Amino acid sequence: MSKTYKATGINLKAQALGESDKIVTILTQEFGLIRAVATGARKQNSSLGGRMGMFVVNELLISQGRNLDRITQAETIKTYPGLSKDLGKLAASQYLAEIVLCQALSELPQIELYELLNEQLQRLNDIPKTEIKCVVANLVQGVFQLLTLAGITPQVESCCLTQRLLTPDWTNPHWQVGFSIPSGGIICLDAWKSLRKEIEQEKRENRETEETTKKSVPNPQTCASNPSYETVFHQQELPIISRRLNGKQLVMLQHLSETEIIQIDAASDSGWLAVEQVLRQYTQYHLGQPIRSATLIDSYFATNHDAIV
Repeated sequence: MSKTYKATGINLKAQALGESDKIVTILTQEFGLIRAVATGARKQNSSLGGRMGMFVVNELLISQGRNLDRITQAETIKTYPGLSKDLGKLAASQYLAEIVLCQALSELPQIELYELLNEQLQRLNDIPKTEIKCVVANLVQGVFQLLTLAGITPQVESCCLTQRLLTPDWTNPHWQVGFSIPSGGIICLDAWKSLRKEIEQEKRENRETEETTKKSVPNPQTCASNPSYETVFHQQELPIISRRLNGKQLVMLQHLSETEIIQIDAASDSGWLAVEQVLRQYTQYHLGQPIRSATLIDSYFATNHDAIV
């Protein structure tokens, strides 16, 4: 007899196999990410059919196989019916699932990741129809918390250049802060501009030094054969500013680690969409691949709400 084991997991991905089977990718508490065959799940009268849907949580009995394990029993313990009734909620859920699929490990318990995903899906599921704009805010918080769990949270409190705490200057309506994906967080634009001037000045001085050195060496062949004539310059690199955020958007970003989503005036869709874009680019940079479901967020919310800034 083949060995069997029990697991509690949530379905994150499914693909057809043969005429009536499914291969389901499941995040389990006990064994991390597993792929198993649900035999006959695509048949109309299959007992596994509805239990193998997206974001369904099951207690599973699984039989080990040579190549792929097989689901022999499934008892549903939780569903999120609200996700499939709204395209925005569904897109946000798939977005989070893509990140989880990249982060989850196999053959190792993933209790924290499992609980965090279910918590975020429950929040999306419970959003009333009258407050559908809250979907993006919840999505952003979910992404931030997944990054935190993975240990790759962006630096959002202090400047990556100066390490000084950054707070918006509310007296300046045009105040902005930079966000550098390669540097890993926010950057004070005044410090960035000062560094740029220093680098430009250093480059000018280096060019002048090079010209002076060339003039003082009459024979180029001597310079090539004698390393004492070589001049090496070391310059500090100027961080790339990937995006710019205003004061309200920075405050949104800085409060994502809290339990409750911050209520702020720009609370607004355009503000949350801007923050989502920043975190999306940052997450894709670390995952090394695009988040495909993000295109649905763009099309749905850009059409139904304010344009993305």
